[in-house]
Amino acid sequence: MAFLELAKKHLRVTVAAFDDEIQGLIDAATADLALSGVLPEKASDDTDPLIKRAVFLYVKSEFGFDNADAERFRKSYDSLKSHLTLSVEYTVPS
Repeated sequence: MAFLELAKKHLRVTVAAFDDEIQGLIDAATADLALSGVLPEKASDDTDPLIKRAVFLYVKSEFGFDNADAERFRKSYDSLKSHLTLSVEYTVPS
């Protein structure tokens, strides 16, 4: 299942009206991971459980207005991103 469908499930969004916004956040998350040092092919791997978690944390931190948990999700994303950028599995080509 692609990032968009999974992200909508995590956000509990069932309508297509927010697809562009959610896809934009997914794109921003994968770009941020790559910019931070994660290999681009790893950053966009929608089958990797750590990448999926990072993307969903980013999306949950940025989606919607009045998100009381945004800061908590952002801190979790930043922490996971930090771990990913320190791992040779995610930063060194094989």
